[in-house]
Amino acid sequence: MLEEHISRINELAKLARERELTREEQAERQSLREAYLANFRKNFRDQIEHTVVEYPDGSKVKLSEAYRKDQGN
Repeated sequence: MLEEHISRINELAKLARERELTREEQAERQSLREAYLANFRKNFRDQIEHTVVEYPDGSKVKLSEAYRKDQGN
């Protein structure tokens, strides 16, 4: 997400504390929040998918595979 979008979210949050937002501002804030959360979820999912678990025997497996392996026990 662009830094300018995050700055705009913060500006709207500050305005909301000072006064009631217009319908356009509320819609913009909601749209920016949804985009921010979608980006956060995507980045978090990518991070989890690239996480590796190393077992004491030295073997390494992706986190999703390790979860399935542990569920089998």
